[in-house]
Amino acid sequence: MNIKFSRRRFLATGAGVLGTVAMPYLSRAADRPAVTHGVQSGDVTVDSGVVWARADRPAQMLVEVATTESFRDARALPPIAALPESDFTAKMLIENLPASQDIFYRIRFRDLSHGAIEGEPVTGRFQTAPADRRDVSFVWGGDVAGQGWGINPDDGGMFTFSAMRKHRPDFFLHSGDTIYADGPIVSEVKLADGKIWKNVTIPEKAKVAETLDEYRAAHKYNFTDENLRAFNAEVPIFVQWDDHEVTNNWSLSKELPAAYKERDISLLAARAGRAFHEMYPMRESIVEPGRVYRQISYGPHLDVFVLDERSYRGPNGPNLETEYGPASYFLGPDQIAWLKRGLLNSRATWKVIASDMPLSLIVSDTPKGGSEATAQGDGPARGRELEIADILRFIKMAPISNTVWLTADVHYAAAHYYDPNKAQFQEFEPFWEFVSGPLHAGTFGPNALDNTFGPEVRFVKAPGKESQNLPPSAGMQFFGHVKIDGASGQMTVTLRDRADVALWSTTLDPKQA
Repeated sequence: MNIKFSRRRFLATGAGVLGTVAMPYLSRAADRPAVTHGVQSGDVTVDSGVVWARADRPAQMLVEVATTESFRDARALPPIAALPESDFTAKMLIENLPASQDIFYRIRFRDLSHGAIEGEPVTGRFQTAPADRRDVSFVWGGDVAGQGWGINPDDGGMFTFSAMRKHRPDFFLHSGDTIYADGPIVSEVKLADGKIWKNVTIPEKAKVAETLDEYRAAHKYNFTDENLRAFNAEVPIFVQWDDHEVTNNWSLSKELPAAYKERDISLLAARAGRAFHEMYPMRESIVEPGRVYRQISYGPHLDVFVLDERSYRGPNGPNLETEYGPASYFLGPDQIAWLKRGLLNSRATWKVIASDMPLSLIVSDTPKGGSEATAQGDGPARGRELEIADILRFIKMAPISNTVWLTADVHYAAAHYYDPNKAQFQEFEPFWEFVSGPLHAGTFGPNALDNTFGPEVRFVKAPGKESQNLPPSAGMQFFGHVKIDGASGQMTVTLRDRADVALWSTTLDPKQA
């Protein structure tokens, strides 16, 4: 049940339970601990949200939260430690917030060794989810700093984040490949037209990430971009991961390239997973520490089901199994059961399934062959497609209305309509899948489609086979924008490029359950 807290109760809670506003802090020039990579918020619901920051030394994170930009009504929260063990990162779940309210927060750090010394605050904001049927807006996409295309000030840096920020979305759904841990970033890249792309560089990005600190550094590299930091301070993130947070196309069968001195893929994945959870404002699971999949309810109109298609998959292989078993795991039985329960219990108008990989685009695990995603070619459901068939059948039989799949991964923009009348497997209701990205990486595609679930391409924007791995400066960077009308419940999905040009749009009418 969603409980709407009044602003008066918010203030009373702050004064009576969580303490009083912090006293003015001591100012002492360079000795003060600093916020190093901006602030972030994430996993926002009707009455709570997570905030994040990183210090430059062992410190206590001090958070104040208010419903006014002046912080006139601020309440201070208990300090929490930012220690070397977490690379000086810290995050906090703020609860008992009023619904549909602009929330302002500011974070500063107190030196652990010298308790009187506190740094300058950095301010962020987010809006809690509505308890009523107001309009909701969000953006999504994936693929950041891939293929060696890093931060180039001459090209405006990670410019797509500036374009997304202009829409003032309620939140940002990051579809994965938040970093390219396997992709070194060098100072200069020669373009096809003879021009030079110039990257900002750091020592840790001169090689593939293998150590925990190298994985951390890849995330911190992205946070040095001004566009991204400004975006993070204003727009909450709902984040998931894909392969490049660890290494390209990783699974238990991954044969690591010669660039890796560490040859244990499970050890690399463990280090990468720790860095990923440290660097983003995610709600953490007590049941399964390190879990990525989770449900985020954003008011009466929207539930977001964030999937994890990396952690539980079987080894990448031919993907041709005719019976379901460990070799054909993609989400895995536990996650599928969780998804079914969540969909069945959802009372939201729209159920957005955030998938880090497309359902029917063929993504090969080259050069050894086999499948990286679910699709492997035309025909009946086989291998990992057995899981998708099971989910789609369940949605039809339950029945569950108004499901939409959002994804990225393939580095181009597309809209796919799934029609059972054109499918090999037909036990499902028609639905849409929308693809966006890259946000700041090389542009590829389009990929071949598998006809198992009857996808029809309604829109595609990709460079074509003759022009692969286009740099961000070519302009083919894409994000998706979703608006849900509060009164009618209609969902409008628009695919845009980094210049914020609307390339294609459709409006979906909600079906009554």
